[in-house]
Amino acid sequence: MTISSRRFGQYDVILLRDGVFEAPADRLIDADGSVARQRAIDALGKPAFQVDVNCFVLRDADGIMLVDAGTGTSWGSKYGHARSALHEAGITPDQIQHILLTHIHGDHALGLFDGDIPYFPHAEVLVPESDFAFFTDPAARQATPEARRGGFAVAEQLQRVYGSRVRQIPEGPVFAGIEARSLPGHTPGHTGYLVRGDDNALLIWGDTLHLQDLQPGDPKIGLVFDLDPEMAVQTRQATLEDAAREGWIVAGGHITGFGRVQRASEGYQISVA
Repeated sequence: MTISSRRFGQYDVILLRDGVFEAPADRLIDADGSVARQRAIDALGKPAFQVDVNCFVLRDADGIMLVDAGTGTSWGSKYGHARSALHEAGITPDQIQHILLTHIHGDHALGLFDGDIPYFPHAEVLVPESDFAFFTDPAARQATPEARRGGFAVAEQLQRVYGSRVRQIPEGPVFAGIEARSLPGHTPGHTGYLVRGDDNALLIWGDTLHLQDLQPGDPKIGLVFDLDPEMAVQTRQATLEDAAREGWIVAGGHITGFGRVQRASEGYQISVA
């Protein structure tokens, strides 16, 4: 299940494919309204879309960490393959020292758990502080549509299972060569991680976008899973521009492999890096 690995600065980065998520085309939205939304669905050209579910190993001389943890066994046998990919890479759960979450959604965080015990027995879990504040706020839970409340349950389990090993982090440096970058919209504290090297850099951008063949060309296209669709559009546009301007390699929770963002006649495009 290991897709590919690359070197960025001091880190070997391994992309792990946890599974494939499928949803109907009517989950698409568009900031320009219903007519634009229908154009996006027509452009998709199929009744449903499929996207990878990814997480990442970062390994250097000091140890091993993850960015996100996949779904574990929570979403059934079609998912949870990141665990077998770790095994194939010769990595055991007790070797993981830190886990950086991009945000508190099930496909990124449920892999932390083995029932009600930690799947990674020695790991510290680093959570964006704005996401933690939102998903532990009872008022925010009540104000969120019921179908979008899964993150609140994940946050409860995270606190119960990992306890004092949960650390909230702000935007900025996290570890040597790794910087947390606020990318709000999909969730309030949604965060990417920029891994810097001497001559290259990797932005692991979480769920900044899901549909790599559609959204770069029109960043106003979103999915119903974005909690703040307007902010998600602003973040998507800004992040695509940043990546194109800076020449960053990009990877994410739902795009395939490693890519490079380039400006196109309309919007942007992502090519294989």
